[in-house]
Formats: sequence, C-alpha cells, structure tokens
Amino acid sequence: MPGSKRSNAQRLKDSLEDDIINGRRSPGERLDPETLGQQYSVSRTPVREAIQQLVASGLVTVSPKKGTFVAKVGIDQLIEMFEVMAELEGMCGRLAARRITEQELAMLRDAHQRCEAAAQAGDTDEYYYENEGFHDCIYTASHNTFLASEARQLKQRLKPYRRLQLQVRQRMHSSLSEHQTIFDAINRGDAPGAQQALRDHVLIQGERFSDFVSSVRRMEAPASQTG
Repeated sequence: MPGSKRSNAQRLKDSLEDDIINGRRSPGERLDPETLGQQYSVSRTPVREAIQQLVASGLVTVSPKKGTFVAKVGIDQLIEMFEVMAELEGMCGRLAARRITEQELAMLRDAHQRCEAAAQAGDTDEYYYENEGFHDCIYTASHNTFLASEARQLKQRLKPYRRLQLQVRQRMHSSLSEHQTIFDAINRGDAPGAQQALRDHVLIQGERFSDFVSSVRRMEAPASQTG
C-alpha cells in the first residue's frame, strides 16, 4: 500500500503509531483532536478515524469527559496475546496447506513477492503493509471463516507491535526468509510444517523476546523520565 494511496486517516494513524511505539509520545499523554488536526493539516473526520483505529489496537484510550490518551503498555498481556496469535496463525497455516486453491496459492505467491520487493528496497513501512497482505491470504485460504475472523481481530490489536518488531535490525529480512519457509510448506501441502513455521514466525521467544521487551521499554521510558 504505497503512501500515496493511503487515506489521510491512515497516514495520521501511522504517524501517531510511530510516535507512540518509538517513545515520542508518552503513556498517559493527552491527544487533543483539534491540535492533531492542525498539526497534520487534516479535518476532524480523519482524526476521529485515526483515533478509532488506535483505540482498536490498544495504543490509545478514550475516557468520557476527560479526553483521549496514549495507553500504558502491559508487556505481560502483549506476550500472552502473541502466544494466542501464534496458535491461531499456526492453525490457519495447517488448514491452508490442506485447503488452498490454485488461485489462492497464486495470490499468496504474489503477496510474498511484494514482501520481497519491499525488503530489497529496505522499506520497512511498505513491508509492514505487504506482510499484512501475506498473512491475510493465509487466513482466507484456511477456509474457516470463524478462525479467520478471530485471527484478523487479534492481528488488529497486535499490528503496531508487529510493526515495532520490524524495526529491529535484520528482522525484516529474517521475516522474509520465514515467509519463504511458510510458502514452501503450504505449496507442497505440508500441514504440520506450515503450522509450525507460522507458529514460530509469530511467537516471540529467545532473542526476539529480549529485543521486543527492550523496544517496549523504550516506549515507556519518556513517561518514567518525566514522572
């Protein structure tokens, strides 16, 4: 999804998301819609839509009569959510390996190639969006509407943090390599292999766990420094 094709609401959401996950906006900081509109030269509607998207992903909270605030991140809850996400994606991969159609396989291949192009260009933002498309192809190919719906809902909550992971050095290229393993398993109909590959791709463990916690702590640092 090239930047030129993103709506004002999407661009504003991306900017605020970047500010939050990189610690430029601190947990508990108030977000004034009117001020945001002036800063980003957009009307009230895109601001409202952007805030709604950030609320859905858990980065922002809205308190009646008080205002809109940057949410405080709970690492324990995030890790638990990633654990569940890993299992959901693994199930989608297992079913996709058994049920994917030739047309869906072609779409998955195209999505993987777009991820590859973004990675070769070193464009983490573009990779972030193409990565979402890659995973969505797998949800669809599972041919389990309920499972796909649950996976998409949780993915929406975790999108900012999956994006945060891509900022870790070499993570984008590691992610692309994992995509190749996932695609190959689905392509050859290896259900257990696809399930394990997707589970490992999403699960935060080992060095990735340390990197992730460090990144989230960086988000919280400005609040503790000013508190």
